[in-house]
Amino acid sequence: MSATALTLAGAATPAQATPAHAAPAPGGPGAGDTYYPDYGNSGYDVGHYDIRLRYTPATDRLTGTTTILATATQDLSRFNLDFLLDVSSIYVNNRPATFAREGDHELVVTPARTIAGGGAMTVVVQYSGVPSTEVAAGFTAWTRTADGAVAVGEPEIAWWWYPSNDHPTDKATFDVSVAVPTGVEAISNGTMPRPPVQESLGWTRWSWRSLKPQATYLTFLTVGQYDVTQDTTADGTPVYNAYSQLLTPELREAAQVSVERTAEITDWESTLFGPWPFEARGGVVTPPGTLGFALENQTRPNFASSFFRRGANTSVVVHENAHQWFGDSVSVAEWKNIWLNEGFASYAEWLWSEKNDEGSAQDLFDYLYARYPADAPIWTTAPADPGTDRLFGDAVYSRGAMTLHQLRVAVGDDTFLEILRTWTAEHRYGNGTTEQFTALAEKLSGQDLDALFQAWLFTPAKPVLAAATKLTRPAMPRSWPEISQTHELLHKH
Repeated sequence: MSATALTLAGAATPAQATPAHAAPAPGGPGAGDTYYPDYGNSGYDVGHYDIRLRYTPATDRLTGTTTILATATQDLSRFNLDFLLDVSSIYVNNRPATFAREGDHELVVTPARTIAGGGAMTVVVQYSGVPSTEVAAGFTAWTRTADGAVAVGEPEIAWWWYPSNDHPTDKATFDVSVAVPTGVEAISNGTMPRPPVQESLGWTRWSWRSLKPQATYLTFLTVGQYDVTQDTTADGTPVYNAYSQLLTPELREAAQVSVERTAEITDWESTLFGPWPFEARGGVVTPPGTLGFALENQTRPNFASSFFRRGANTSVVVHENAHQWFGDSVSVAEWKNIWLNEGFASYAEWLWSEKNDEGSAQDLFDYLYARYPADAPIWTTAPADPGTDRLFGDAVYSRGAMTLHQLRVAVGDDTFLEILRTWTAEHRYGNGTTEQFTALAEKLSGQDLDALFQAWLFTPAKPVLAAATKLTRPAMPRSWPEISQTHELLHKH
């Protein structure tokens, strides 16, 4: 968090006293996001979450204790957490705190003692509830299934299962420990520091650990009856894949021949984007009818089974794992910057198509440019500021990819890859903005790229190409049906 400069109206004189130290003040109920002003909170930075849960699939009952290790960034009289379930107690630095509700997801906590700026905060929240009955922001993000539940969503999901500072600018490490009935699996991010253990008669506890900074919305919990496979990559990175036992044989086969290629695909992506940023890899395929989309949960994306209804689909595996660099390691500083996630992951699909001789990135660009008339939403929405209603629309995904292709054409392949690798290296485990990316592209290329970015990112109109590359309607690239099906589902966030 940056310090706020203090501007004095007039020069100090020797007779003036040193200003008194400001009194402790409440933290803010938002992180300053333009699109979602009450998401996240100010006044503190979280370093670690320890989430210890017990979940009963038959009743959707969740009980838990979340311990938050944080540092105050100001003298703090009270602070907010983002959370929905019923809270029974909160302790701050080992003393009971008072708490109250504000708005649809704000939990206002007043500690027994104020916390000095720079001071440590240990916050322990005990809670319970039925997450599928909780509504906030107009919907319920927690999805109950026939055999458990799926806590996967963007940009909101944490509110339904653990208290947090819910904005990508406050990343933390995580321990997630979940007791479920024996015979049921509980899957989350990272690695398993210990195998599942019988906690009591009829109950088994699953433990997961994320060692790298992780955004709250990228932290997931998937519970049900799953077949979990374990392997390692050539460099020794653990791979955990999980497939719902409710998948039909056809869906299971198509999912498995796609998701089991994760190590191969991410090794290839590493040659383009830089070293794999995390401690594990893998994927989860949820039961039919559960999710309508896929999400790039850190280390382990979750996929709707519908991605595999027409057979194998490596495009979605490429897309969600490209997000491990663009979105997970380098996260948005504000949600209006979402094209930095989705445009880059979509362009990774184009590069995969090019690698496999199913249509070059130029073929895909030409086809899409010709496909959409000037009044289509892809052109009437500016990718760099799409608005909340088009946060997951074509302009963010496909026009974002087209922007990157135009950049590649302008600067050449070598410089283009240098830009991508430098971006992921300089902002590793942090956040980025559109303005930072465009400045980096100009710095590394030595070119003035303002006109290119203005036309492709900031102007809600179809850009005019300098010269028509083809006079007739381009043929459909062989990869387009799979990419199109993938994006049809991805837009259903």
